Amino acid sequence: MAETQARLEVDELQQKLGELRELIAHGARSAELRARLDALHPADMAYILEALPLEERLAVWNMVKADRDGEILLEVSEAVRESLIEAMDSAELVAAAETLEADELADIAADLPPAVMEDVVQSLSPEERERLRAALSYPEGSVGALMDFEHVSVRDDVTLEAATRFLRRLDKLPDHTDQLFVIDRAQRLKGTLPLARLIVSDLHLEVSAVLLRDAMKFNGEDSAEDAANAFERYDLVSAPVVDSAGTLIGRLTVDAVVDYIRQRSAEAHLAEAGLREEEDVFAPVLNSFKNRWAWLAINLVTAFIASRVIGLFEGSIERLVALAALMPIIAGVGGNSGNQTITMIVRALALGQIQRGYWAPLLKKELGLALLNGVVWGTLLGIVAYLLYGNVALGGVMALAMVLTLMLAAVMGVAIPWLRSHFGRDPAVGSSVLITACTDSGGFFIFLGLATLFLM
Repeated sequence: MAETQARLEVDELQQKLGELRELIAHGARSAELRARLDALHPADMAYILEALPLEERLAVWNMVKADRDGEILLEVSEAVRESLIEAMDSAELVAAAETLEADELADIAADLPPAVMEDVVQSLSPEERERLRAALSYPEGSVGALMDFEHVSVRDDVTLEAATRFLRRLDKLPDHTDQLFVIDRAQRLKGTLPLARLIVSDLHLEVSAVLLRDAMKFNGEDSAEDAANAFERYDLVSAPVVDSAGTLIGRLTVDAVVDYIRQRSAEAHLAEAGLREEEDVFAPVLNSFKNRWAWLAINLVTAFIASRVIGLFEGSIERLVALAALMPIIAGVGGNSGNQTITMIVRALALGQIQRGYWAPLLKKELGLALLNGVVWGTLLGIVAYLLYGNVALGGVMALAMVLTLMLAAVMGVAIPWLRSHFGRDPAVGSSVLITACTDSGGFFIFLGLATLFLM
């Protein structure tokens, strides 16, 4: 059914969502709701389920046809999938899982109860069971964890005419099939045969005469990040996956890569804000608290440190009240500058653009940029401070504090991701919280310290 259902645009989905909520609110007949739900693509159903509060979500989920449960569970986010699985009994979960291919089943295996997985494994054929075992053997973030087993391969010693006849006997080609994988008698990958080349070549030639021997391929243990970069760089649609012996074991397709990139991007944004994992928007309060409390606790500590820094200069603030009005500007601009630096560096690290010897030149560049920004905006801020308060010295302090705070932000914007990556930590996790803490405390100390030295 999924192949015949068209995906909807976001505005159409939002309209459908509004219509469904109205039907639920007005107690529409189950048959009418089911008819509307059955017409939706699994990905669109996932969007709607994620956008519904828990009670309405479960009401809609109970109306979905049982034979579609598995493909919809694949599409929803992990947090929402958890809420749907909790509402299903073991028999329903087994039935849903049995509709999935081995590589698809591996994607949700971690979310299924062990007893359910055991029943599902027992129901698989020996070939599917081995495929599932292979898929689960690869760590998260590897090519093997993303690959699927559905591909078309031909021997290198057959003619193109025989290969063409073989393709015609198939019911359909797997999605995203842009090339055939060429193997020898021992199933070792010899190269690839693009369909475009097959069509224009002499059918009497052997496959070995026209295959591409240097085509892109991946090992199951390779990093999914590296594979995603290769797909983007070379505009790949599919690529073969081999084991350490060179045996063809599966393929990687652009749809799996796009999903991986989207997931990594979402994780990076969440990590920067100090969220440990993706969160169901309508999750219970306690679940959301568990997801958010850690970095909020760290933020509380850093905020207390910043308050103590201000406390050190209470006397200066009492004597010159203008300091209290101006110091948030220094900290705010410093925090924004630091976030710009750290965002650029975390992205470059994710793309593999920063090697070990590049950190010193990178720091030098960021310090130069901070100095330029500090001089330009510090001078402007100093002029504004003078015009507001008629104090030349105060304007000078503002300008100098801006320069020094931006340079501090540059140093910390480089140092934080470097230290985290150096010790094997994700440089994106909590980066926004950490850089803001440094620029707030440091900015306050620099500004109030300079004011105490030159104005008191």
